[in-house]
Amino acid sequence: MVWKEEEKMLACLGLIFMTQWMLLVAQMYDGWQCTNWEISDSPIQNLTLNWWKTELSWISTMNLTEYECSVIVDSNEVTIQVKNTNCIFGRDFALPLHNGASFSVTAESTNNTYSVTCKYIPQGINGSAIENFSCVIYNISFMNCTWQAGRNAPRDTQYFLYWQNSEGDDTMECELYIKDENRRHMGCRFKNVKIEKAYFLVNGSSKNSLIQFYDKYIELYTIEKLMPPSNVTVNCDKTLDSCTIQWQRPQISHSNKDKCFKYEVKITSKEISTSHIVQNPNMRKKNLVKIRAAGHGCLVKEDWGEWSEAVEFGNEETFSSSVWILPVLAIATLSVVIFTIFFCRRYT
Repeated sequence: MVWKEEEKMLACLGLIFMTQWMLLVAQMYDGWQCTNWEISDSPIQNLTLNWWKTELSWISTMNLTEYECSVIVDSNEVTIQVKNTNCIFGRDFALPLHNGASFSVTAESTNNTYSVTCKYIPQGINGSAIENFSCVIYNISFMNCTWQAGRNAPRDTQYFLYWQNSEGDDTMECELYIKDENRRHMGCRFKNVKIEKAYFLVNGSSKNSLIQFYDKYIELYTIEKLMPPSNVTVNCDKTLDSCTIQWQRPQISHSNKDKCFKYEVKITSKEISTSHIVQNPNMRKKNLVKIRAAGHGCLVKEDWGEWSEAVEFGNEETFSSSVWILPVLAIATLSVVIFTIFFCRRYT
């Protein structure tokens, strides 16, 4: 009997969780208000937006053969010509929709031009959506995203992040949230991230209020923090009074070409601090060399990455001892020569 009661309780908790999740998903897809139908008797009807696919679809009550659909977000407009009753704007044209958007479809028949415009306005308390959303990729395939609660969000607001790593992938919820002291979700940790264009949506829920969502498209290579170059080595040739510094490029998941990087080399000693390779380095001093990389084309972020570990070359003790050893040898040699000459003259 006790076992059955526990099973019932677990089933009840599971049902509650599933219900809340379905309500959140429903809010994501239905949280729009469509207004301003310009022509109520237009044969183009029932405009529907699937924002995960950036797909606009409609029903036509007439046999129209070609349509033009467009989306306007802020001052950006994209227009597509199609022959059926749906158009997919795709990732290349996708724009964030949390500030609202205007969609329109136009078609021509023999005698008339038909057009309908639908203005989508996200519902919810103004200022309840998250703020200061930012992400960074590190260690090749790990990513952290963080945000702040909306300035007008109720105290019980909880946020949920959903994303698509690349076009065609399934929509996923964050698996590892970053939480504040009140257990509110304030970020997300990711792993095994593919460096492509990704779509992020952060939704919110509150017991008594509707929370606005926030969405954003990010080219992930633009937020990647480059690792330092590895295997830094220094080989010095005393006869040529020069040193050769070698290294391996930073590891990234989406390119294996050396030409995709540029480098900065920093050599420091007690007397030298420079950001380029020093000609004729002072080998009487202990020197330290560090290297960092930045993108140079190839869809690699152009900001400088982390410095490598410092590698030491040169030897202050060895070369500083030679400073006095050589003069002493010279003086000793000169003394022997003078003594020999003096001795020879005395006995000749």
